Amino acid sequence: MFEKWTKVLAECELFRGIAPEEITAIFECLKPQVSSFEKNEWVAVAGGKFAGLGIVLSGEAVVIKENAAGSRAIIAVNGPGEMFGEMAAFSGDGVWPVTVVSRGACTVMFLPAGKIVGNCERICVCHRRLITNLLEIVSGKALLLHRKLEYLAIKSMRGKISAFLLEQQKRAGSDTFMMPMKRNELADFLNVTRPSLSREMCRMRDEGLIEFHRDSVKIKEANALRSMAE
Repeated sequence: MFEKWTKVLAECELFRGIAPEEITAIFECLKPQVSSFEKNEWVAVAGGKFAGLGIVLSGEAVVIKENAAGSRAIIAVNGPGEMFGEMAAFSGDGVWPVTVVSRGACTVMFLPAGKIVGNCERICVCHRRLITNLLEIVSGKALLLHRKLEYLAIKSMRGKISAFLLEQQKRAGSDTFMMPMKRNELADFLNVTRPSLSREMCRMRDEGLIEFHRDSVKIKEANALRSMAE
């Protein structure tokens, strides 16, 4: 049943260092659930019963956090092999802290958290590796949330945009890269309005700081962006 997803799962951080055949063996212990969703369908709803740690098998899932007033902020856009829900898996609340929506047709695997850390019937080494990987992932996500707080701490919109673009430049290893988010998603992520974001990016383009076409961006004056991001 799960063999068709082995290649995608092998790229998932949770299964780092675990052979494909061992991944299949792990599922005999975990007995995960696989669900398919249409475009803009709820994968998980904040406050709803926690279904388990989610892994995107195909398509993309947008992780959203909403406040009491209804304002939303995009936490992440997850593609095949990427996870969501790991920060809440062992909280004890038993509910989703975020809302997850499919960006298009999307397939997700849900792993029951209790079985991940529970006693393994096979007492296999790969299961212990799974737990170690999960601890490293949770630690990494905590650091990611810290970086998001850093964005929110930057007062100017141009500073937030500059910091985000410089991070994407570093990840791509090139001055030219593809944006990982759509314009409205980036606005939510940076906690600014979409029209204001578009206007500011156009000003930065007109000033010769950046170039962009659709989802492609080129940084022309990296030093200027660094000074604005401070």
